[in-house]
Amino acid sequence: MKRKNLIAATLLACIGISAKAQDVKIEEPKGKAIVQTFGNFNVNFGADNSRGFELERTYLGYEYKLGNGLTVKSVMDIGKSGDVSDMQRIAYIKNAMLSWKKGNMTLNGGLISTTQFNFQEKFWGYRYIMKSFQDQYKFGSSADLGLSVAYKFADWISADAIVVNGEGYKKIQKDNGLNYGLGLTLTPVKGFQIRLYGGLNASAEENKEDIINIATFAGYKNDRFTIGAEYNHMMNASYKKGNDQYGYSVFASMKVAKNTEVYARFDDLYSNDEWNISKDEQTTIVGAQFKLGKYVKLAPNFRMAMPKAEGSDNTYAAFINCYFGL
Repeated sequence: MKRKNLIAATLLACIGISAKAQDVKIEEPKGKAIVQTFGNFNVNFGADNSRGFELERTYLGYEYKLGNGLTVKSVMDIGKSGDVSDMQRIAYIKNAMLSWKKGNMTLNGGLISTTQFNFQEKFWGYRYIMKSFQDQYKFGSSADLGLSVAYKFADWISADAIVVNGEGYKKIQKDNGLNYGLGLTLTPVKGFQIRLYGGLNASAEENKEDIINIATFAGYKNDRFTIGAEYNHMMNASYKKGNDQYGYSVFASMKVAKNTEVYARFDDLYSNDEWNISKDEQTTIVGAQFKLGKYVKLAPNFRMAMPKAEGSDNTYAAFINCYFGL
């Protein structure tokens, strides 16, 4: 009897272990291609009077989820460069990173997306038409080599920190200075979000000053419309003492049909003591976006730039921006 009881107990134990094993979900590795292309046709009015088709940027890459919260991502950025003629394109590695998500914490390492204006860019939502304010006016880089960590404390509050080289993704090099950043994201009520960020880009040379960035953003988004506003302050631009730049951006968009949206944005960039007056300006953009299926968007828009330098004329342009992405 004892032998039979032992055999029966062993069988029951095996059945129990097998049942538990069936309850465990094994996460299968999976990946997706990243293909995004930005292009436009534009007509400039006034002294320039130029017109033509333009291929602005293409992102090619792959993201692969390894399981257990691990993800690898590699993206190549093919775009224009001020160092070569407009007929040429330069390819850069935009991302080459490893991410690990565990509970409410996310760690990123490698050539990662920075956190300085990533939140504002996503909230704006029309990156292929126009960059967000800080990216447009070069307050910082969208990617860099280093580490970042983010933690969600509750549904209404999360924080993040980042340490990168400070050279951006087009100049991968190291020196004695690093770029440090701290961010805080608040969601007091559903749809309404506040973003606060402070960054210090340490100078690698004794005769140059640290660059300090301070950014604030508030926005509301629901299924029908989006509205946002941000204020940015960069001290010691280009590591030069007293070269401060300020600026704000306000924007709004509204869904008017199933596949149609209208949008508008106003930017104001200025500098203390007018040291950067040749580039200080106000800009306005208004337009619409049409989704042609799942992968293609068309966005006709009209733009006006108002330079602040004395004697400079306003410029006007009409664009039809196009986006293709998987």
